[in-house]
Amino acid sequence: MSVPVIIRGAGAVSSAGWSGDALARAVAAGTPLPAEDMVRDDAGMRVVSHVRRVPASAPAGPKSARLRRASSISKYAAAAAAEALGPERIARVADGSLRVGVVCTLMNGCVNYTNRFFGEVLADPSVASPILFPETVFNAPSSHLSATFGSTAPNDTLIGDGAEYITGLEVAAEWIVRGEVDGCLVIGCEEADWLCSEAAAFYSKKYVTSEGAGALYLEGGGEGVALLQIPDPVPLAAGMPRSNAMTKLRESLEIPSSGRGMLVDGRTGIACYDRAEEAAWRDWAGARCSPREILGEGMGASAAWQAVFAWHAVCGGMADYAIISAIGGSKEAAGAVIGRI
Repeated sequence: MSVPVIIRGAGAVSSAGWSGDALARAVAAGTPLPAEDMVRDDAGMRVVSHVRRVPASAPAGPKSARLRRASSISKYAAAAAAEALGPERIARVADGSLRVGVVCTLMNGCVNYTNRFFGEVLADPSVASPILFPETVFNAPSSHLSATFGSTAPNDTLIGDGAEYITGLEVAAEWIVRGEVDGCLVIGCEEADWLCSEAAAFYSKKYVTSEGAGALYLEGGGEGVALLQIPDPVPLAAGMPRSNAMTKLRESLEIPSSGRGMLVDGRTGIACYDRAEEAAWRDWAGARCSPREILGEGMGASAAWQAVFAWHAVCGGMADYAIISAIGGSKEAAGAVIGRI
């Protein structure tokens, strides 16, 4: 990158709580967080899936009329973004002295209000609430973020799989290098829903889905924990084994030759899904952690949680640099390297 891209802040909402610090402590502890049953009645049949939910109690977040009726996913995104920005930058965005772009990445999106809206349509179209419809679209969270902070800078939503967040970081870095923004928020977010949890069970009955958001705030220039490299993702092309894609991704990563490294990978604790990353990193001898094993499979939020933990690890002195490694379910294998400059 011609201009160093520095990570100036991070924030998270997860099953560990309403902060990046809570996430970092939970992942560092290494004990999977408790899950709860999600029960649905299907024509008299009791269908049970498992989920790790965000704790109900939340600290005071950003105040905005836009968030009063917003779905959970938008509230998670707003809380994580506010933590990443901090009060001083929030004030500068509001008065127009700081141009902050927004890149939001997700996989399932606003599923709770989508279920509610179409449930009303099917039950009685004449009373289906049009107020709910704007909350069903994929770009609702990113729209709420720009409105909440008063940002008129570029705003984009990327829809992909569990590795899409890393592509979001790449888009943000391009905006910063080109001078289109002074800084950029990159948020990955999801909300829990029976449909997502039951769909995951088709891959493995051991899957535990989760919800929440992770955010990094990036700026150009200066010193600090920087995005050292984001190579092009490796597409999961038809016929290509997942392990081949992950191995190609690892080969493209420029891993520092000195210093203490930490691998923050996308393993879930489910052998059939983790096989690709196990093969690609089988000779890695440094520290290693797997946030999804602790927090649950957050889909569009999972790689964001990995990035938040990687930043905390480097800032907190657990490592000199961190590698973020993720492979999605349908689109790509992606990764990044962060470290101090």
